[in-house]
Amino acid sequence: MYALKRSNILFEGANSKQSLLDMEIPSKWNGKVILFSHGFMGFKDWGAWHLVQSFFVKRGYGFVKYNCSHNGGTKDNPIDFPDLESFSNNTYSKELRDNDCIIKLVKALVNDQVKIFLIGHSRGGGIVLLQSQRSDINGIAAWAAISNIERRFHNIEEWKNDGLRFQKNGRTKQELPMKIDIYEDFILNSERLNIMKFCRDSLTPTIVIHGEEDTSVLPSESVEISRWLNTKPIMIKGAQHTFNSNHPWESEQLPLALKQVCEATLVFFNKL
Repeated sequence: MYALKRSNILFEGANSKQSLLDMEIPSKWNGKVILFSHGFMGFKDWGAWHLVQSFFVKRGYGFVKYNCSHNGGTKDNPIDFPDLESFSNNTYSKELRDNDCIIKLVKALVNDQVKIFLIGHSRGGGIVLLQSQRSDINGIAAWAAISNIERRFHNIEEWKNDGLRFQKNGRTKQELPMKIDIYEDFILNSERLNIMKFCRDSLTPTIVIHGEEDTSVLPSESVEISRWLNTKPIMIKGAQHTFNSNHPWESEQLPLALKQVCEATLVFFNKL
C-alpha cells in the first residue's frame, strides 16, 4: 500500500447524503486503519483531532476521520453548521449507518482484509460501542463515551407538543434545532441502540477512557460501560470532556491529557 493523504473526500452516508472524510496511510503502514467518530455538535476538523491523526499515522496506522452526514456541515462548509435542516433531522440510527458506510468504504479503498479499529468520542463513543458485535472490527477505543442514549432525552411530552427543541452551540452561538424524530427513531430502534446490550455481548476488545473532570458526559458512564465489558476504565486526571483540547487548537502539540489518551489507546491497539 502506497502512502496516501487526502482531505475532504466525498462519501455517501445515511439516506444517501454526501459528507466528507479525511484519509491518511503512512508509507510504513502496519496494515491497520483507525476510524474516528466525532461527538454531538462535533466535526472531523474540530480542535486537535488533526494532531490525533498525526499521532497514529506517525506510528504506522492508517487514519480516517469523517463528518457524520447529518451533523449540520456541508461540502463547502464542514466546520460550522450552515445546514440546520440536516442537523434537525439527525438520529443515532443515521450516525450508525454513517459508520457502516465508512467501514465499507475503507475496505473498498484499501482491501477487504484490512484490520479496522474504531475510536469514538462522546456520542461517537456510543456509536462505536454499538459496533462491538461485528466480526470485522479488531478493536475499539471509547473516549468519554455515553453509556445510555435514552438518558439524553428529557421533557418528552413538551418536545412532542412543540415538535422542535433547540441546542445552543457555544462556539457559533447558533440555536441548533432538533426534531422529536431523534427520540422516535430511538424508540423504534431501541434494541439496536442499546449500548448496554452490545457491551455485554461484545466480541471486540475495547479500551474505555474518560477525563476525571468531565462535566458533559460524567465519568460514571465509563464506569458503567467498563462494568458491562468486564474491564476497568482509564481515568485521566485533571482532564475535561475533550481532554483539555478546544477549538480552534492553535498549538502544534497535543494537550498533555489528550496525548495520554492517545498513548494508552496505542498500547492497547498494538497488542491486538
